[in-house]
Amino acid sequence: MVVPLLESVIGTCGGKAGALGALLRADLPVPDGFVVPFDAYLAAVHELDLGRFTGEPDDVAAARQAVEALPVPAAVIDALGRALDQLGDPPVAVRSSAAKEDTGQASAAGQHDSFLAVRGVGEVATAVRACWASLFSPRAVAYRAASDDQPFGDLLMAVIVQRHVDAEISGVMFTPADPDEATRIEASWGLGPSIVEGRVTPDAYRVARDGSVTRTVADKQKRLDRRGTRLVVGDVPTAVRNRPAIDDTTAARLAELGGQIAAALGGPQDVEWAIADGRTWILQARPVTAALPPPPPPAPPSGAPGVTIAELAGTPGSHGTVTGIARIVRGFGDFARVRPGDILVCPFTDPAWTPLLRIAAGVVTETGGVLSHAAIVAREHGIPAVLGVPNATSRLRDDTVVTIDGTTGTVAAADA
Repeated sequence: MVVPLLESVIGTCGGKAGALGALLRADLPVPDGFVVPFDAYLAAVHELDLGRFTGEPDDVAAARQAVEALPVPAAVIDALGRALDQLGDPPVAVRSSAAKEDTGQASAAGQHDSFLAVRGVGEVATAVRACWASLFSPRAVAYRAASDDQPFGDLLMAVIVQRHVDAEISGVMFTPADPDEATRIEASWGLGPSIVEGRVTPDAYRVARDGSVTRTVADKQKRLDRRGTRLVVGDVPTAVRNRPAIDDTTAARLAELGGQIAAALGGPQDVEWAIADGRTWILQARPVTAALPPPPPPAPPSGAPGVTIAELAGTPGSHGTVTGIARIVRGFGDFARVRPGDILVCPFTDPAWTPLLRIAAGVVTETGGVLSHAAIVAREHGIPAVLGVPNATSRLRDDTVVTIDGTTGTVAAADA
């Protein structure tokens, strides 16, 4: 009922687990763990007849509720208990690994559930079931509808259970598609969800082929840490908010590690990493699915004489230029106001907001980096995105016309 992570392969354990298994077999630093494979999911849901459900909202909710109501099979709980005992029963991360997740065609970045700081067989079993059920979350259904729209009965979910890494520093790295390109790295304090969910604007590094490093240091105001079995958001002390999260030597070493990961997995990779007690860990690696925009150029000149233009600058997140109506979205209560062709202007884009990215013409956020889940999904959907624009939700007005350039990282609004 469980497979050692070292032995996991894509065909039985999904893209995320299969990649981590390959990295472990290449002797790269991946936290130890195990996988609840596809077979366990199929055995648990075989009586639900999930094929009867469609992608309609009511059916999506019913399918998810049906899986959430399942008792986790006793055989799975027993296997989880034995495997956790072998690890020493530490706090663990419980992470989804769906059949078509983390592939070269679709990342499914942030679309399925994962849980940190989980402890004890009962809580791990509950988290495993929640990962199964997340196949039927609105955001996962919306993401699949933009690509293959698989019938519910054909979906497969495996679940990774790994030692939790109490990261002091974490980040994301994109290895280059061409040897002459730079490795792109983002880094911030604390656990990784702050970066991948776009809730903090991270430091950005470019490591050239010759090992030289250029960096942009951000004002990193918040961090996420584990306190027992809770995740706690705290303020970063003022003295270190604008201190680089990693030095140039560490950035260069990460780039070297990225090269080893790309070689082991056969192509450029989107890598999540963490540093704890001076040791670097690889938490995830998946193929890069869409090209990154270049770093921002020098600030452009202001608008033409005689026209009042507010031009805001941020981080280029997804290629292209688009003009549309600004729609300020601060939470789920604003979702119904979004119309096709609107420009989302929001504090950050939680992965649960993926359905909006199917209808929006572009995205502007107040925090987040080019390697966050939302930026990845925007690039896959082919819509421009500008990230990390300070106070965008107050500086831009609802219902005004804005033009965003996701290649240069600028936002222009007439009479803003």
